[in-house]
Amino acid sequence: MEITLWLSLFIVIYTFVGYGILLYIIIRIKRMVKGKPREMEVNYDLLPTCTLVVAAYNEEHFMPEKIKNTLELKYPAGKLKFLFITDGSNDRTPDIIREYPQIELMHEPARSGKIVAIHRAMKNVNTEITVFTDANTFLNEDAIVNICRHYADQTVGAVAGEKRVQVDENADASAAGEGFYWKYESTLKKWDSELYSVVGAAGELFSVRTAFYKPVSVDAILDDFMISMLIAKQGYRIVYDASAYALETSSANVTEELKRKVRIAAGGIQSIIWLKELLNPFAYPLLSFQYISHRVLRWTITPFLLILSFILNIALACEGLVFYQLLLAAQILFYAMAALGFILEKRELRIKILFIPYYFCVMNYAVLAGIIRYFKKSQSAVWEKSARKQ
Repeated sequence: MEITLWLSLFIVIYTFVGYGILLYIIIRIKRMVKGKPREMEVNYDLLPTCTLVVAAYNEEHFMPEKIKNTLELKYPAGKLKFLFITDGSNDRTPDIIREYPQIELMHEPARSGKIVAIHRAMKNVNTEITVFTDANTFLNEDAIVNICRHYADQTVGAVAGEKRVQVDENADASAAGEGFYWKYESTLKKWDSELYSVVGAAGELFSVRTAFYKPVSVDAILDDFMISMLIAKQGYRIVYDASAYALETSSANVTEELKRKVRIAAGGIQSIIWLKELLNPFAYPLLSFQYISHRVLRWTITPFLLILSFILNIALACEGLVFYQLLLAAQILFYAMAALGFILEKRELRIKILFIPYYFCVMNYAVLAGIIRYFKKSQSAVWEKSARKQ
């Protein structure tokens, strides 16, 4: 029982903290041996041709600002195209886009899901690089330049930008927790990229060599993750560049964030099943290590181990072992802080120290719910939009 408890706690700690520490140590050693990697220079004459693809569904609220942001992006004249696809939108989104002849619009009345729209859009892309971004995110003006400079390296098959969440001083748990989570994720992605490859890209901002793009199943829940990982599976690296970023507001509240996380968790377990070959360290030594450490453990056994370690801790504490009683007290305190965070959030009373345990528990609950939803086949691949702060 003790061995099982400590093994469970080790995996939990490794998943959320230990991998980051190990990655940091490996990167430090690598830098001592090979030196710090030089920043990729920008040669504007050699930048590849590029198409920015935006899939939008009923985004009339964001569209004017999104278009303004898009047209302000810096890139050599004649090398950047804009393609917006609005399939299924029944608000003013297509009409707003039609006012801008610089932007190619594709629209069909029927809604078949984001990935079907993306596949349809890709048939119209004839540039070397394709950049994907969401309709409700805003890019820094150098984002496309900073992304596309990496394709001078022929080992690079995809480039992921950074997702940034707007967090103000009066942020609630959804905003503060999501903001903290993405800052930590960004740090891990920087180190992953420096070691070998990022493990998947987020749809807010990522790019691929157009020739390497492979259509994924229309049933794919995490299409962006699958598209990027299929390129990694071909032996090409996914590079991370934090100087290319997409800014968006946080989820409207924890309920909306939970809805999004459950979907991601369902997509995570689906992706693990579909990409099972990447679990073989003999075929993909570094990528497999990164994939299992950064993604697979989070999306599979770790939430169950949290429950198991708590139950085993209770059993050992009941045997009168003082150390395990103290350990149990620490666990109870952590979950009590999460519960208190939940109660106060409902009453719109915010204490920042409670945000992290609360968000941590929400995140792991979402994984359990997502796994159940996936195996019950109740998770649709069509996005159910989460409300975001305006």
